[in-house]
Amino acid sequence: MSTEFNLISELHDKTLIIKTEGYINNTGGEKIVQELEKHANINKLVLNLEKSKVVNSIGISHLIEVIEKLSQTNGKLVFTNLDPTIEKTFSIMGLFQFAEKADSIESALK
Repeated sequence: MSTEFNLISELHDKTLIIKTEGYINNTGGEKIVQELEKHANINKLVLNLEKSKVVNSIGISHLIEVIEKLSQTNGKLVFTNLDPTIEKTFSIMGLFQFAEKADSIESALK
């Protein structure tokens, strides 16, 4: 598996959609946080993890940072296209108490 991480972002009104590809570790997590920080006045971040099959503990800590940043502006994080293993890990860690999940980007935008 490649350890290279890439992301593509799109802005839809006040919703930022980030599509990730690769391992969400320290580097990947930092890139997600940096992308969020480029956009002011975001009230929702849709994080499409369809092409990310592994998230380590440091990556999760960056996702918690994203949740905290969004909560400061009453924003929310919505995960989409989660691998079952990642979904179980996020559930065990309690991330879904502070973030939502959706089956697709389209349903997350509603």
